[in-house]
Amino acid sequence: MVTVDKQDGINLKISHSMTSNKKSTLDIYLFVPGELGLSADVVQENEFYYSSITQKRTYYSDQTLLPLVHSRLAKRGRLSSTQYRVSLSLFAYQYVIALDKAVSQLNKHEQGQEVSADEVDEVIELALDILKRLRRSIPYEEGLKRYYANIDNYLSWYTEQRFLSLVAHLPREGDYRTIKERLVTIVEREKAHRKLNDYNSQHVRDDVTRMSNKMRLLRRLIEHPIVLKEKTTSLGKNVKRAVKGMATGLVMVFVTITAVLARDYWGEITASFIIAMSFVYALREIFKDDLRDVLWRMFRKGKPKWRKVYIDPTTNKAVGQKLEWLDYTSLLKLPDRIQMIRKKRVVQREETILHYSSETEMSTSKFLSGYEETRESMIVNMRAITRLMDKGANKVYTLNNNQVSRESVEKRHLLNLIIKEESKSSGPHYYRWKVVLNRSKIVAIEKIPLHDLSTNDISTTASE
Repeated sequence: MVTVDKQDGINLKISHSMTSNKKSTLDIYLFVPGELGLSADVVQENEFYYSSITQKRTYYSDQTLLPLVHSRLAKRGRLSSTQYRVSLSLFAYQYVIALDKAVSQLNKHEQGQEVSADEVDEVIELALDILKRLRRSIPYEEGLKRYYANIDNYLSWYTEQRFLSLVAHLPREGDYRTIKERLVTIVEREKAHRKLNDYNSQHVRDDVTRMSNKMRLLRRLIEHPIVLKEKTTSLGKNVKRAVKGMATGLVMVFVTITAVLARDYWGEITASFIIAMSFVYALREIFKDDLRDVLWRMFRKGKPKWRKVYIDPTTNKAVGQKLEWLDYTSLLKLPDRIQMIRKKRVVQREETILHYSSETEMSTSKFLSGYEETRESMIVNMRAITRLMDKGANKVYTLNNNQVSRESVEKRHLLNLIIKEESKSSGPHYYRWKVVLNRSKIVAIEKIPLHDLSTNDISTTASE
């Protein structure tokens, strides 16, 4: 399952879970309007990959209560401290993800939809129930108790922050006052819980900046045992050296043959011979790079550009790898299914298409006990695209009661995002989103339902 959401205004977050399948492929097609002028001459593939794409792969489990079971086992001395830390961190991390998703859905009033008190109450009850379950399982060992305290401290603060964001963003009509009073009560209760357990000093509680920085460090503590380390290697370096040598050799063969023929023709070194050789060397400098680029594209066509090796942060053992491609392409070169989803129109043919592809293979047998799944989050910074947008706004004239008024309308651009996810067990699933951008942020992300285009299933699961 693939989900797409916006993060921090200008970032596009693409998430997908890899279940017990050991192999999976992911193809992402980003259709950018041709009027923006995006191309390999403006932003090269390597530059876009390193500057605009950030990836993170974590352990994932659909058994949400497994960490609590591990906690009870740890209390009885039947589970190692390492396994307890990993399971508790995973529990906290997945709680944070679920809370973010729930709060984002509740803030949908920004898109003109109302939020009912029952929806907010459901999220509140689930959050409080999870925190209550966590706080029933405090370990006895001093080292594990400190680790638990850090996790509880962060989850309490993060729950407070997300509930306060609900208070700030919910509409002021309807059941707002009732919802606000309940959320504020929970926030004050969580604040009292942290103070009672002396999780933070008085200086930290009184300084918002220090509190935020401390929680950022606790977030890193949570993520450390479950976020897989990555070692990225750029592929084709040796081929690039060989291609460079081959291009230089071919050009030098041409130059040498030309020099011998010119020497035989003039018989001795004259001004004409020197001028001719200068012209030949000038041609060498002109065509050497072009020949090298042609040979490079020929030898590397279809080959992966990067390899990521995933390493377990606890055992420091390699648990999987991923091959990656990133290229500009055209509509006619896309698979028929992708063309059918995008539809063939004149406007689409003018689009610039950026295609990212990956093949992931994980060794689930090397995972820590109890975990067979991973979840990957890819953050795509859209700044490289928004820079290409024109500044200013469009002027629109309207007629109202025989009076003409002029309004400024911000310039927006519509990008299409099509994703194909495939594994051996489930077959291909296709997803499509419309992404609306202005010069400063992602304005909206709309999930487009897809209907069956053939016998294969096309997933219509809603995005986060």
